[in-house]
Amino acid sequence: MSTQFSTNEEAFLRIGKDLWWAVLIRGIVAIVFGIVALAWPDVTVWALVVVFGAYAIVDGVSAIVRAARSRKVESGWVWWMLGGFVSLAAGIVALVWPNITAIAVVFVIGIWAILGGILEIAGSLRLRRLDGATHWVGLMIAGVLELLFGLILVFFPGSGILGIVWLVGVFALLFGIAFVVSAFQLRSMAKKAGMI
Repeated sequence: MSTQFSTNEEAFLRIGKDLWWAVLIRGIVAIVFGIVALAWPDVTVWALVVVFGAYAIVDGVSAIVRAARSRKVESGWVWWMLGGFVSLAAGIVALVWPNITAIAVVFVIGIWAILGGILEIAGSLRLRRLDGATHWVGLMIAGVLELLFGLILVFFPGSGILGIVWLVGVFALLFGIAFVVSAFQLRSMAKKAGMI
C-alpha cells in the first residue's frame, strides 16, 4: 500500500490491529453488567458490590493488558495502565469489603468512575492529536459519561440504592456501547491501512 503514515499514526494503527479486541471485551463486559443491573433492580447491596467488583477487576485487567502490549509503540500507554490499576483497585476493594453500606458502595463506585473518566478523557485527547484518528470521539464520550456518572454518585449519594442500581445500569450500557463502537473503529482503521 502506498499510503505513508507518520510514526504516531503507524504506532496507533499497530495498536488498533493488536488490541481492538481488548477494547471490545471491555465494552461487552460493561454492557452485560448494565443488563444485569437493569434486569434485577431490586438487587441487594451485597450483590451489587460483588457484581461491580467482578466487573471492575475484568475491566482493570483488560486495560492493563492493553497498556502493557502497546507500551513499545505508544507513549500514551501510561494512561491506560493507570486506568486499569484504578479499576482493579476499586474491584478488589469491593470484593474484599462486600458488606459495606449503600453509601460506601456509592462512594467507591463514584470515585472509581471519576478517576477512570479523567484518565479516559486524557487518553482520548492524546489520540485526538494523531492525524486521521477519529475513534478518539468514542473514548471521549465514554470518559465524559464515566466522569459525569461519578460526580452524580459522589455529590448526590442519598438517592437510594434502587436509583443507584438504575443509574449504574444505564451508565454501564452507554459506556459499553461507546467502547464496542471504538473497538470496531480501531479495527476498521487498521484494516484500511492494510495492517489486518
